[in-house]
This record gives sequence, C-alpha cells and structure tokens, in this order.
Amino acid sequence: MLTTLKTPYTDTRACDLAWALGREPLPALAVLDLELAAANVQLRLLGASHQVLLEEENGTCSETVACIPGSSTPLPLGVAKRIGDWEYEFAAHVETLSHGSFAGRAQELLALVAEHPHGLAGTFPGSPHAFTAMLAQREDGQVRWRTWHAYPQEGRLVATRTRVGVRMTAAL
Repeated sequence: MLTTLKTPYTDTRACDLAWALGREPLPALAVLDLELAAANVQLRLLGASHQVLLEEENGTCSETVACIPGSSTPLPLGVAKRIGDWEYEFAAHVETLSHGSFAGRAQELLALVAEHPHGLAGTFPGSPHAFTAMLAQREDGQVRWRTWHAYPQEGRLVATRTRVGVRMTAAL
C-alpha cells in the first residue's frame, strides 16, 4: 500500500534516528494491520520513522525507529535481545547515494513495497523521493520486517531488518 502522508516533509537527518523497544503506540500517519499465521502485526508510519507492533500467543513486541526527543539510544548497527520466549534481532545500515542513484533506488523500493500485500509506504508532499517504507513477512515460525527511511536532502537511505521468533532450544 502506498500513501501520501498528510504532513510536511521537514529537514530531518538520518543521524537523528533512534531505536527503542517496548514503547507504547505513538500517533501514526498511516497504519497497516496484518495477520501472519498466528501473529498480529501492525505496521505504523510515524512520518520519517516507523513503529511495528507484534502480538502473538508468546507475547508482544514493540519496535520504534524514530527521531525521539530526549532519546539517548541512537540507531544501533545491530541488536540481539531476548524478549520473554522470543529472540529479537535488529540490524541497521545507512547508505549514501549520489542524487541520480538515490532517485532510482527510491523508485525501486517504492514500487516493491506498494505492490506487496504486506507492504506499507508513505511519501511526503513536495519531495518525491522522501519516504518511509515497511515490509513484513512470516517465515519458518519467525516474523520479519524490513524498513527504509529516505533522506534525499542528504542522499542517505537508512535500511533496517528485524527478526523475531521463539527461542530454539538445542535437542539433547
């Protein structure tokens, strides 16, 4: 699903993004509710940021990547945590692209997410390559999502990958 976010695009910077687990739902500009097998997933666009809410019989998980005022947790390159019975893995990558490469990559990602049944993307009025996009799936008993946050004024694209699944125990 592709939508135009009804908010002005402000000059934010990729380095202003922060990461947090366990936050309450924040006001969203666009939401996509998904049922992936026994998991309820809500993809939430918060402007130039995202929030994913996951609920399953094993518990809940809330991931937020946003410009969070007063946050002391910058966007990490990687995180591995245990959340109840789940293993949570997060990775982020910041890519710097030329103006021409950025425009092409933005079009490619928006087309991928807009046509996917588990995808949500929002573009900002006034800047065709300013967007936030999210894609979720369930595979091998795990819920996974990818996100992209575009900062055309910097030529930067922030990509994240998350995997949440029940902790596997070794057979004796």
